[in-house]
Amino acid sequence: MHNTTALLIELGAIILALGLLGRLAGRVGFSPIPLYLLAGLAFGHGGILPLQASEEFVATGAEIGVILLLLMLGLEYSASSLVTTLKTQYPSGAVDFVLNAAPGAVAALLLGWGPVAAVALAGVTWISSSGVIAKVLGDLGRTGNRETPVVLCVLVMEDLAMAVYLPILTALLAGVSLAGGSVTLLISLGTVGAVLYIALRHGRIVSRAVSSDNAEMLLLVVLGLTLLVAGVAQHLQVSAAVGAFLVGIALSEEVAEGAHGLLSPLRDLFAAVFFVFFGLHTDPADIPPVLLPALALAVVTMLTKIATGWWAARRAGIPSKGRWRTGGTLVARGEFSIVIAGLAVGTEPRIGPLATAYVLILVILGPLTARWTEPLASRLTRRPPDKPQNTTPVGQSEPAHAGG
Repeated sequence: MHNTTALLIELGAIILALGLLGRLAGRVGFSPIPLYLLAGLAFGHGGILPLQASEEFVATGAEIGVILLLLMLGLEYSASSLVTTLKTQYPSGAVDFVLNAAPGAVAALLLGWGPVAAVALAGVTWISSSGVIAKVLGDLGRTGNRETPVVLCVLVMEDLAMAVYLPILTALLAGVSLAGGSVTLLISLGTVGAVLYIALRHGRIVSRAVSSDNAEMLLLVVLGLTLLVAGVAQHLQVSAAVGAFLVGIALSEEVAEGAHGLLSPLRDLFAAVFFVFFGLHTDPADIPPVLLPALALAVVTMLTKIATGWWAARRAGIPSKGRWRTGGTLVARGEFSIVIAGLAVGTEPRIGPLATAYVLILVILGPLTARWTEPLASRLTRRPPDKPQNTTPVGQSEPAHAGG
């Protein structure tokens, strides 16, 4: 009974604190993610008041949070739109990968963390935060801007790339042989291909089997199916998050819209728990030694992400101001960076503190770069006006201006 009481008290305190932090972030106009991470640091190992009774429950909630984040992301896209994006925007995805994954890989090698950690840190610096960026676009009133589809295309390409990257990373972290890793990747690619085929050809049949006019039944079926597929995917050494993402893609627009409304509150709750959980397992004393590398990496990848957005928007024929807005909007990192770091901390524990500091920096800078990159670039690239030349012949006085 005592353990149950302590569990309820700790969970109640955590959820209440998350609600208050979320309200504070909303008033300030920032994403609540950095506040959730700071809360985890404060109440985790080495923090002010370490939690004990609720740690196991929070760990399970964090797993569900990742699954729901990816499910909701999958619900935003149809299989046909993803195929179209792949066909038309793959050059932008390639540029995004090269410019933003390379700094993380190089940093890990320079720090002496080894090739597996280099692959993990490359993912941390590569992937932008879809959640933070979507909120920023809404807050700035840019959802209807001409450059916004370019931003979304880059995000979709990153999300699709995760279906390949996460199984590779999982295999490397598990020490699987080259043959075993190849099998895992083939299973992942085969699963993605099969789900896309089913969604394109038989999506309405799947949605009809899941659909229900009863909100309670729809919630239970979609959530149960997602957790089941995620568990099977993880058993096959394919990321549970990718399995959830594919479930979201497989559901058609009608069912996806209903499920989105029902699952949004659950997603918000468990996603917040996930960020707190990551902070709980990061000792605040480990952050100061990696703060300078994190800051240097944040500055470099802020510039490379701005360059990525500028290039992608230029390729889409967006005018100069829209190119700078695209680049500035893509700067924020968040949920995927933390997911990748969470997978890698077992192999290289120092990735956790570095990723936490890195995400904190860029999740704060992201809304600022989205707002100010274009005005600052316009000011710096504006040509100074030419000096007026005196064309009056020598010996003649200038005519007086009218009215003066």
